[in-house]
Amino acid sequence: MASTMHYIKKEKAWQKKHAAMAPKVGDQAPDFEVTDVSGEKQVRLSDFRDHKPVALVFGSFT
Repeated sequence: MASTMHYIKKEKAWQKKHAAMAPKVGDQAPDFEVTDVSGEKQVRLSDFRDHKPVALVFGSFT
């Protein structure tokens, strides 16, 4: 239990420190560029802005 409380305190301190830099609800995502799934074409977020909804999903597939 003590290690859990230590982790929670540490996590809350990290969140408080970085909260000012985090995007707020309703903020526009910054533009970025990635390679499409075929690996052949560069795609920018701005290519889709105002045209269709975009879901940004960040994760790890191993």
